[in-house]
Amino acid sequence: MKFLVVDDSATMRRIVVNSLNRIGYSEVVEAGDGHEALAAFDASIQFVITDWNMPNMGGLDFVKAVRAKDEGKKIPIIMVTTRSVREDIVLAAQAGVNNYVVKPFTPQVLKEKIDQTLGAVGAA
Repeated sequence: MKFLVVDDSATMRRIVVNSLNRIGYSEVVEAGDGHEALAAFDASIQFVITDWNMPNMGGLDFVKAVRAKDEGKKIPIIMVTTRSVREDIVLAAQAGVNNYVVKPFTPQVLKEKIDQTLGAVGAA
């Protein structure tokens, strides 16, 4: 499975990529903001993990742009962010996010969210 990891922090991208590697996912494309991510997004991407707060194009706008594409309508998307209030989680879901992880997180939490998301998307 090929992941697109979007975060303006190179350190956080490395944490997410290392977590993915530890749970068995090795195909990962990285982007530093929504614009870079849209440029990297193609039909080979099978799962997106994105931050919310990024310069140029934030996570919500990126998710909306992905959902507007034919190849992005059903792709699983997890938002990994420090934003933890209920209103933000609702906004993310309304934008098209399938699941939500609050930083900091462990590889096990990320794995559980990926598994939940794949199960829910597969059942839809």
